[in-house]
Formats: sequence, C-alpha cells, structure tokens
Amino acid sequence: MSDCIFCRIAKGEIPCAKVYEDDEILAFKDIHPQAPVHFLIIPKKHIATLAEATPEDAPVLGRMLELAPRLAADQGAAEGFRSIINTGRHGGQEVYHLHLHVLGGQPMPAMLKY
Repeated sequence: MSDCIFCRIAKGEIPCAKVYEDDEILAFKDIHPQAPVHFLIIPKKHIATLAEATPEDAPVLGRMLELAPRLAADQGAAEGFRSIINTGRHGGQEVYHLHLHVLGGQPMPAMLKY
C-alpha cells in the first residue's frame, strides 16, 4: 500500500528510530511516546487490522508477541510492560496497518475500573 505510512517506514522510505528489524518484522520507537519505553512492532506485510489477519498471518503474529518481552527488556522495561493492539475505529486504531504497542519503564495505570 503506497499511501500507508507504516509500509513506507518498513520500506525505509520514511526514517524511524529502529529497535529491531528482520525480513518480516520491524520495531521502532513511537513518535509520541506515552511512557518512558514506547515502541511499535509491525509486520512488514500490510495487514490493515488484527480483524483482517488470516491463518496465514499466524506465524508473524506469533513472532511479534514472542519479540515483545525481549525488546521491552532491552529498551528498559525489564520489570514489566503493557502490550496493546488497537483494532478498528471503535478500538481506537489510528493507522490502518497492524501494530503492537509496547509500553513500559514505569508502573502502568489500570486500564479498566472494576
């Protein structure tokens, strides 16, 4: 998708502060961090939302989740982190390229009130 900002970042057309990269995955620091540690993990393949992922996408999704703890610790969130995938308009997704937010480096506030 030529107009997708994350596809352009994955292709190297737009610079980013890389945290990790391989043939299928790119991780980079969020440009508007919400915590001392805040980076995104994206598949290089364009998948618009988690709801549109297929069984074929399961291996890359699993690798994204497997990378999150190691990268979080490497970035300074060894005591824990929050992982978020916003999906669709009602889920708060702003960029329609699947991305996993990893936030940490401080105690995280409760997300839900019981």
